[in-house]
Amino acid sequence: MALSNLSLSSLPNAPVARKQPHTLTTHQKMRTDDYYWMRDDERTEQTILTHLAAENDYCEQQLAPIKPLQTALFDELKDRIVKDDNTFPVKDGQYWYHSEVRGDDEYSRHYRSRQMDAADKQLLLDVNILAEGFEFYELGEVAISPNEQLLAYSEDTDGRRIYTVKFKAIGNDDLLEDVLENTEGQIVWANDNKTVFYVKKDLKTLLGYQVYRHVLGTSQAQDILVYEEQDRSFFMGLGKSRDEGLIIIDLATTETNDTWVLDANQPLGEFTQLMPREEGHEFDVDKLGDTFYIVTNWQAKNFRLMTATAATIADRNQWFEHTPHRDSVLLEGVELFDDFLVLTEREQGQTRFVVINKQQQRMTLEFDDPCYYAAIAMNPEHDTHVARIYYSSLTTPGSLFAVDLNNGDKTLLKQQQVLGSFDPQNYASERLMVTARDGIKVPVSLVYCKELFKKDGTNPLFQYGYGAYGITIDPSFSSTSLSLLDRGFVYAIAHVRGSEMLGRDWYEQGKKQYKQNSFNDFIDVTKALVEQGYGAKDKVFASGGSAGGLLMGAVVNQAPALYLGIGCHVPFLDVLTTMLDESIPLTTNEYDEWGNPNDPAYYDMIAKYSPYDNITAQAYPHILVTTGLHDSQVQYWEPMKWVAKMREYKTDDNILVFKTDMDAGHGGASGRFKSLEEKALEMAFFISLAK
Repeated sequence: MALSNLSLSSLPNAPVARKQPHTLTTHQKMRTDDYYWMRDDERTEQTILTHLAAENDYCEQQLAPIKPLQTALFDELKDRIVKDDNTFPVKDGQYWYHSEVRGDDEYSRHYRSRQMDAADKQLLLDVNILAEGFEFYELGEVAISPNEQLLAYSEDTDGRRIYTVKFKAIGNDDLLEDVLENTEGQIVWANDNKTVFYVKKDLKTLLGYQVYRHVLGTSQAQDILVYEEQDRSFFMGLGKSRDEGLIIIDLATTETNDTWVLDANQPLGEFTQLMPREEGHEFDVDKLGDTFYIVTNWQAKNFRLMTATAATIADRNQWFEHTPHRDSVLLEGVELFDDFLVLTEREQGQTRFVVINKQQQRMTLEFDDPCYYAAIAMNPEHDTHVARIYYSSLTTPGSLFAVDLNNGDKTLLKQQQVLGSFDPQNYASERLMVTARDGIKVPVSLVYCKELFKKDGTNPLFQYGYGAYGITIDPSFSSTSLSLLDRGFVYAIAHVRGSEMLGRDWYEQGKKQYKQNSFNDFIDVTKALVEQGYGAKDKVFASGGSAGGLLMGAVVNQAPALYLGIGCHVPFLDVLTTMLDESIPLTTNEYDEWGNPNDPAYYDMIAKYSPYDNITAQAYPHILVTTGLHDSQVQYWEPMKWVAKMREYKTDDNILVFKTDMDAGHGGASGRFKSLEEKALEMAFFISLAK
């Protein structure tokens, strides 16, 4: 399919925000922020809402010429999706659980049955009904009681990730009177079938910091606080051990973990700390039978697997080493079965699974694609010799396999169906290693349509990146990307420092004082791909969201001439001001990632790259910015301020548009079709520019 002949040109009369100087002084250094006034925690200030509406109107007017293309792309994306689909049933206890979507439904229906073929399926939840009347709806967690008679579920109706928990008796559409407000969305049942534990949020910082115990039949006001975390730099989560014997409080910063446990059969007891908290000790612990399994970085940067008992878990010196540390292999996790362990490992950026039986014999499960994503799927039951593994590559749709742990035999249970003319043989993927300016080799995953690709520097290039928190963006299949590939685009993922693609050191070299490496890597990958003929130098596009939006903001300040168009979504752009304000949601959790600018050294480091603080009078690419008014992760005013300042400083006539979803949060629009509109908008923006 040829590139669109539609064109865009910048319209006059873009919204101009008023300037209201606000002086910020830290470490005797002054900054003037003319757009500080755009912050409104309540999201009710009419002046701000009016300006956002004006930006939305301007965006719509500016992009009106590509509306037909956007509509066509939306139809393409939608037409590739199977209207009637279901998940493959998974057994948990006496029942098989699965979900279904039908027709134009935006949401799923959740069922269970006593037979794998779902012949006797019983409706648990119809999310379409739950979502009625809401512009945004997200089902959080669904938790079945141990006796399989009760169901708890959490829901978010404004995108702020503040969940309400509700309960129902299975087989009865009527809800119980119990309602739990302002939670993180997790619900953990004690084994008595009447007591649940949940994490309550601070509504100002949106930090979960308290664990409460609720007994069915009582009001939330009567719930008992059973744990409160005083250190506001920790995230908090709840879970249950593999053997269902322990209720677990997981506490984590970027660099430190802590775990507290309670006997699930004694819900009125007290949580106890599993081991002493030590700054810099990262670990993940699970229990099956009498054995604790600990994936730990203790004397092991890339982690190792240790075991302990209830008597020895508190003393690391008494732990037994099961799988040692290796300099070139990152141990990402372990799945526990009665007769097997399955390790998830990563070497040279590629995931593999190592199956270990009771005789300590090891068998490795690997895949053939040059780059791919693989993960342990849902395996609720540990008394089995069959594990489910999810697999996908840039050319292989998502696939669920059942793997016999005795011999490694794989059976395909279900593969994502892509409607239309998709044939995986028409596409090719590659894994490259690009040498960055400091001599470090950066992995790049890319995919293209064989028929339309010419390695002569004529194809449009779309490059994606993230690079933060140790989160690795593995190359996986995306049916939406086909609309770019089928128009001649080369799609590349730059696995920049800040992820764990090449191990823990790869992450540490892309955070705090080394954050500039992430930006350098991304820029150097772009240059290399153009030099090697993968992309046309005048048709390079880039996109990122959240921390990837920070990446985009830094890149366009530092190397704007490399890119024709940029997509910047729910972006973290005002790093210095945000990290200095502990009242902004989640700020205190971020110090281990970016550094605490209350320290003068980190202040100076962040000031050098913070996108908002480094806008200068220069030409910038065409830029599409999106956000959600109710974003709980990155507040709407960050991109709002950035766009206002960009309009003031940029010296070009390129397009700069800013769209705010007035109903959504950090995850964007809800529903399986509505969210495609945002993807179609960005693709139409890029395709029209690449004419």
